[in-house]
Order: sequence, then C-alpha cells, then structure tokens
Amino acid sequence: MNRTDLEHIVRAAADVTGDEIVVVGSQAILGQFPFAPETLLVSLEADAYPKHDPERAIEIDGALGDGSPFHETFGYFAHGVGPETVHAPAGWEERLVRIDVPPRAGKTEMVTGWCLEAHDLVLSKLAVGREKDLMFAEVALHDGLVHTDELRIRVELMSDHDREQTSLRLEGVVAKLRS
Repeated sequence: MNRTDLEHIVRAAADVTGDEIVVVGSQAILGQFPFAPETLLVSLEADAYPKHDPERAIEIDGALGDGSPFHETFGYFAHGVGPETVHAPAGWEERLVRIDVPPRAGKTEMVTGWCLEAHDLVLSKLAVGREKDLMFAEVALHDGLVHTDELRIRVELMSDHDREQTSLRLEGVVAKLRS
C-alpha cells in the first residue's frame, strides 16, 4: 500500500459512513510519513473506523473489506475496527495526525483522515508483539521515524496491562539494533 492507496481507502470509507476516518493499523504510518520505507508498507489492509461513530466500522468492513468488490478491484482493503483495538499510550487520540484527502471526481469537499502518530503506532505494535510487529518497530527505529527517548517516555503512559511487556519488547528491539 502507498499513500495514494491509503487516501483512496479514507475517501471511500468517508463516502460509506459520512464521517472523518481514523486509521490505526500499520498503514497509519503513511499519514506522518507519506514515503515511509517499503518494508513498512507490505500490508494490503488499512484498519479504520469512523471518528465520531466508531460502531459504524462494520459498514467499512462490508463495503471495503477483505473479499469485497472494492478489494477485488483495487487489491487492497479496509478492515473496520474500533478505538478499543488500539494498545497505544494514553492521549493517543489527541496526537492523531490529520491528513486532508482530495475529494473524488464530482465532489468538492476535502475528506479528513486521522492517522495514529508514529510513536503511538510503534508502541501499539510492541504491545501486540507479533513477529511482524517487532520488525515494524525495528525498521521505524532504524530509519529514524521514531526515537527511543520518546518511546521510553510514552511507554510509561501505557495501560498497566501493556506497560511492562511493551517496555521489555522495546528494550529488546533497541538492543538488537545496537548489536
């Protein structure tokens, strides 16, 4: 997926829901870094929900989800999720990165998307801790998209449930990059 693909998903999801769209999965990196390293852009899906009515995420899944005509036509898709799926530090919603998406043909109003900020995204990935999430964090750190000091500060804002394991995984990634 690239930034143009992400914008297409945001625009289409906004058309479906009539709302601003929040992107919280790995492809949210494209909000802050439109030309992020290709190794971070391997996913064909964007995890998203309507900002003001998250329960309508199911409509995104139905219209733009895996196996939908949208997916079959374009080769990428949206996965409707909710804000509860995000394992980011407290305050992440205030740090979302705004993207203004040009309207589709025949429309005049810009569409607003909101992407998880890179440090919050990496910590969310570390909280989940799958191999692909750890690799995502490693690349983001290695390529300077996020900074160790800021990650260490924000890990303290994680929920009690996620803080310790996320911190351990962060230090493991940092140690791996030093070796």
